Amino acid sequence: MIFIKTEENIAGMRRAGRVVAGALELAERSIKAGLTTLELNNMLEDFVLSHNAIPSFKGYNGYKFCTCLSVNSTVVHGLPSGYALKVGDIIGVDIAVIVDGWHSDAARTFGVEKISGQNQKLIDAAKDCFFEGIKYATPEYQIGDMAAAIQHVAESRGYSVVKDLIGHGIGKKLHEDPAVPNYGQKGTGVKLKTGMALAVEPMINIGTYQVEIDQKDGWTCRTKDGSNSAHYENTIIVRDGEAEILTLY
Repeated sequence: MIFIKTEENIAGMRRAGRVVAGALELAERSIKAGLTTLELNNMLEDFVLSHNAIPSFKGYNGYKFCTCLSVNSTVVHGLPSGYALKVGDIIGVDIAVIVDGWHSDAARTFGVEKISGQNQKLIDAAKDCFFEGIKYATPEYQIGDMAAAIQHVAESRGYSVVKDLIGHGIGKKLHEDPAVPNYGQKGTGVKLKTGMALAVEPMINIGTYQVEIDQKDGWTCRTKDGSNSAHYENTIIVRDGEAEILTLY
């Protein structure tokens, strides 16, 4: 079932979105060589708690951390650890929080100090996929229109779109209907309606679209060929005219 949000509901999600945006801004300022991903997670968790918010991921299906931190070929769901970031790495920072019972969710991929031109182009393309996709997040369109636009940007630049992982509705629950894929056909899928809340999150790879889950930890999702991946996500509200983005900074 798809829940249409009222303006009061959206105000709650907007408050959560401001905390998420602040955490991502802190991550961008703090990421440097030598910082471990666990240190980064703990820093962001402290920030969330200091803003009277609750980490959405922590405890979700047994997940133990506030964030998912995905380095280089890890697409999503990377576990914070003692890994020390190196110059040239790229890291996806995915975080969601609850404020007054409402979730907001967003992700960015950042470079660690000086990165290669290839990696910067990948990061830029993921962001461009998102912004092209949400041009269609209005009541005239369907989910497939957004998905097709995201896929077109990625593939026109030579990247592949991850198909095993998709975006989602969001609100009182972290994951709600509808499913929001990053590939598809124009004119297909759920009709968009004003007040829908969606987490739109392109995940694109330099190489194959195929991914695999680490069998030891059951979470870490990597590209099957070891190529790098980038992730860009925001929580949006479908509006007349143009979408409202709740998690920008």
